[in-house]
Order: sequence, then C-alpha cells, then structure tokens
Amino acid sequence: MATDVLAIVLAGGEGKRLMPLTEDRAKPAVPFGGLYRLIDFPLSNLANAGFLRMVVLTQYKSHSLDRHITKTWRMSTLLGNFVTPVPAQQRVGKRWFEGSADAIFQSLNLLYDEDPTYVVVFGADNVYRMNPRHMLERHIESGAAVTVAAIRQPLSMADQFGVVEADGSARISRWREKPKDATGLDDSPDQVLASMGNYIFTADALVEELLRDSANPDSRHDMGGDIVPAFVDRNEAAVYDFRDNHVPGNTPRDAGYWRDVGTIDSYYDAHMDLISVHPLFNLYNDKWPILSGQASTPPAKFVFNDAGRRGAAVDSLVCNGAVVSGGHVESSILSPNVFVHSYADVHGSVLMDHVDVGQHTVIRNAIIDKNVRIPPNSQIGVDLDHDRARGFTISPNGIVVIGKGKPIT
Repeated sequence: MATDVLAIVLAGGEGKRLMPLTEDRAKPAVPFGGLYRLIDFPLSNLANAGFLRMVVLTQYKSHSLDRHITKTWRMSTLLGNFVTPVPAQQRVGKRWFEGSADAIFQSLNLLYDEDPTYVVVFGADNVYRMNPRHMLERHIESGAAVTVAAIRQPLSMADQFGVVEADGSARISRWREKPKDATGLDDSPDQVLASMGNYIFTADALVEELLRDSANPDSRHDMGGDIVPAFVDRNEAAVYDFRDNHVPGNTPRDAGYWRDVGTIDSYYDAHMDLISVHPLFNLYNDKWPILSGQASTPPAKFVFNDAGRRGAAVDSLVCNGAVVSGGHVESSILSPNVFVHSYADVHGSVLMDHVDVGQHTVIRNAIIDKNVRIPPNSQIGVDLDHDRARGFTISPNGIVVIGKGKPIT
C-alpha cells in the first residue's frame, strides 16, 4: 500500500510570529530539542509509517531547510524511495506560491510523474507523533475524497482553529474557521474537533479540485480555507479523530501529544515539555523515533568539581559536543557544541548550536540562537527592561530571545 502513496509536506511558511528565529530561515528549519529541526517531525512520522516517497514544498528563505533535507533525509533510490525538497518553480506563470493549495497546484507535475492513488498532505509546523498509516486505513474505509486529521481542543479555544463538525459516520457536516459560537462534541461538551492541518486525499479527487480552485479568482488558494470546504459542501469529507491514533511505544502520558509551536511562547513551552522526569513528549521512544542528522562531534563533557565551580546539568537535555566547564545548567536544553564557562548559571533556557556562555554569566528563561557569544558577567532574562533596551525580543510571557549570531554588548 505504501507504494500507492505520495506524501507532500508543506514547508514554505515564513513564521513571522517566531521572529527572530525565522529571520534567516524558514519556519520548518527552526531547530528544536537540541538535535532536530521542525521538519523532522512530519518526515519522521511518514517514514516510520513506511511512506517513503516524500516531497517537501519550500519557498521562504529555504536554503538551510533544503540543505538539512538533502544532507539528512537520504533514501535508497533502488526501491524508488526519496525525500526531495521542491522549491517554487513558477511552472504556471511568473509568480510564487499564493497559498498552500496553489503550492500543490503549481507542483502537479509531481503527482502526474508518481501517479499515486492517495496523497498525504502534512504541515511542517507542529511537534507530535502520529501514525498516518492508521489514518489512511480509515480514509479508505470511509470512501471519502479527503480525510482531515483533527485533535480535541477546549471549547474556549475554538476561535483559534478551523473547527470540524461531523455526523455519526465521521462525515464532516460543517467546517467553520475560528468560530466564536462553536458547540461542544456530543461525547465531550467542553471540547471541539480542531483541524491539525494534516489531510489524506484520493489523488484523482485532489487533482480535480485543485484545477477547479486555480480557475476561481475569488479563492485564497488555501487547503484549509478553500479545498477542504469544497469537499465538505459536496459531503465528500471525513474526519479522523487524533485520539484514535495508535503510535507504537507511546505511553499514556505522551499519547496524543500535539503542539503548534507557531509563537515564541508555545515554542518555549514545548521545549519545557521535554525535560521533566516523565516528559509530556518523550524523545526516548525507540519504536517510533524522531529521526534527524547528527554531526560528528565528541560526547558532552562536564568538568571541574570544586565548591562553587562544579560543571553540572540537571533536569536538562545536553547534546554531543557540549561542554559545561564549571558552570551550572538547570531545566535547559544545550544543543551541540554549546560551551558554558565557569561560574555561569543557566536556568530554564534553550541554547542552540555553538552558543558560548562566558564566566559569571546568568541566563534565565531565554532562547539563544546559533553562534551567539555571551561575554563574561552578562545577565540575560534577569532585567527585562534592560534586555528590551538592548534590542532583544521579549515574548508576552517574558521569554528573552536573541537572534542568530547577534553580538551582545
């Protein structure tokens, strides 16, 4: 069955709400959890399910994303497997992608070349585990043209999502975009079904609808805003409740985990979900691993054991190549090649590749992008007014963000 499937990952997002992390890269290329990029989560879910023909549609500042996919996601072409980044090519005119549906429409040559029976369309903006094979089975059983993955969310948050209303047969009876008067589910009145932005289409139906949509001058050419509602209007859309998804190796604590990391605060909170003793999202599930490439770096090292100068990290994730040299790290994530010098104190923070933390520096509740050198005796996250005056980004929840390579004064 896997050979009948072509997977398309929509990865052209700009991610304005994640600035400055997206100042120099596309949102799906933003690092996460020390070793990963956001793109690794949908690609891992697809690969673990055996869907090994994947194209990644890119557009905004895609160089680092293209490089990561090309270097990391290599498949055996002997069996016809591939992961290919596909940039906007202006195949149908002198214009870039004008929406997620237009991105697929302008890439219809991929469908014509591969001739799949089913097309899996996933976003690249979320942190989660999902078994799309089970969703495909439900799609085939339903006989629908499209199946929409939906997750249960509080009724009070309905105005933040595309909300799915379905009948007893799982057919979508109504599709509402960010409604303020949503009603709860029959079996859970305080919840709604919110679209996850993941879809499975019967290929012929998708092509037909994309061609129809491309000719509509009033369309926004959006998958969730135009394509899916068209199928709903014809009673050809089904919903797949993410609660029913079974991922091998999941525990009751992390089953059904899904986080939209579209803002600095949600991105930070998702990192904090990783580091508890019993994490909300368990990176250590070897039956459904999150896959990524790793550089050839030495093991992490912790040195000095003197009073007041002890290299230690607790309740933290520490990647290869990191050195904690007489500093203290707590409730934090250290990416590869981070160096924490003596007497430094890092708490509740995310440090990306090659961040260098000078002696006697104090860091609190911060996200520091790659290649930032923090001078000795600095303070970050201690006085937010001072951080703001220095040009650092401060999130609504008080998380300090320093962009890639930014000089610290």
